[in-house]
Amino acid sequence: MTTFAELGLSEPILQALQDVGYENPSPIQEQAIPPLLEGRDVIGQAQTGTGKTAAFGLPLMESVDPDDNEVQAIVLTPTRELCIQVTQALRAYGARKGIDPVAVFGGAPIRTQQAQLRAGGQVVVGTVGRVLDLISRHSLVLHSARYIVLDEADEMLDLGFLEDVEKILSLAPGSRQTALFSATMPNEIKRLAERHLYDPVLIKVKAATLTIDTVEQFYLETKPQEKTDALARVLESEKPDQAIVFARTKIRTEQLFQTLKNRGMNVRALHGDMSQGSRDGVMISFKSGRVPILVATDVAARGLDISTVTHVVNFDVPTSPDVYVHRIGRTGRVGRSGRAITFVEPRQKRELEAIENHASTKIAPWTEGARVAPAPASEPRPRRHTKPRDAETPAENTAVFVKLIATAGRHDGVEAADLIAALTASGLDGEAIRNVRILERFALLEVPAGSAPAVVSVRGHEIALEPVSN
Repeated sequence: MTTFAELGLSEPILQALQDVGYENPSPIQEQAIPPLLEGRDVIGQAQTGTGKTAAFGLPLMESVDPDDNEVQAIVLTPTRELCIQVTQALRAYGARKGIDPVAVFGGAPIRTQQAQLRAGGQVVVGTVGRVLDLISRHSLVLHSARYIVLDEADEMLDLGFLEDVEKILSLAPGSRQTALFSATMPNEIKRLAERHLYDPVLIKVKAATLTIDTVEQFYLETKPQEKTDALARVLESEKPDQAIVFARTKIRTEQLFQTLKNRGMNVRALHGDMSQGSRDGVMISFKSGRVPILVATDVAARGLDISTVTHVVNFDVPTSPDVYVHRIGRTGRVGRSGRAITFVEPRQKRELEAIENHASTKIAPWTEGARVAPAPASEPRPRRHTKPRDAETPAENTAVFVKLIATAGRHDGVEAADLIAALTASGLDGEAIRNVRILERFALLEVPAGSAPAVVSVRGHEIALEPVSN
């Protein structure tokens, strides 16, 4: 087995790794650290839990000169939570060299962050919006930045930050070294890499820690109008020590939180429309165990890596097998068993079967007190019987979605929740709206064909919705 010393790391970094208890490199660290130490650009496809922060963070710390107070390295993150998490890790890695990273993010006083940068931040970890804001105020200068990392690039895409990322990269020196890490590689991320990375080394690593063979997996078929009652029934029956309930939208997350709270449950919500102080408070309460049930969107739950979670409930069927594995991989940790229950509407049976096939797993029907032995991924899976084909209408299973462009964006103060609320008010089911992305001057979203209005009203603006031509 390769050691950190064999990867070419210096003694101060090796001592720091010893301080934090790291023994041997993970696969992505073993593959990414040598080319990064050589000065190569790197594209790493890896999910949370693979050790990617150390994969880019250790070479980053090697490249920084502690005697030079200029900004030498920038790490861009999509969320405040990830920004804080990465900063804490880098601070540990750089402790023996005397390097103290500066975290910059929205929701905190910008003057404090400006003062930290003036005092000498050789390494800056920041959310995209706050980094761009500090650059525009001339508080953050990139002319000496020779190492740039894009962490969770696909999340930046989903949140509509890619245009701002392009601006930041265009302001950095052309001679810099760039590392891009992303759980998935959509075409937009590939094109970004083609434009801004030079002859990159490609690394693809699966998340070893997100195994699901210690998780009992169930599905519960329920009609849309009965899902909320079914959720309360499942939670009351399962009595989880700690559970995360995943919902697809911010609006749905808030609705479920209110419903469960009204039923007397100790529950909190976590989504992007909450103030940052509220989000921090919720995360602290859940991580400490004071709150047993958390209802959250996928993006808001980034950074929640808690070994005591016993249950994951997918209130909405995940959009892909990768998302499914990532969600339920949050339970069944550290030798414990976990339970995952996915709610399936009649029209979503094929989506569930796709998850079973592509994630190589088996999902059993849920009933009160149901138990099932978690099956290893390699075990053959019997085909689950479904209703006869003629009992299903094509419309239930092959809904056609169209991509629309909204003629307003962040510049106009429009947020994803605003568009979803406007469309819901026009008669659309909020759960039918998907892939909402807010960009600087416009927004993109998908809705069932023929169901979208031509114009919606958002915060006093009349916003046109037009089909995107291919």
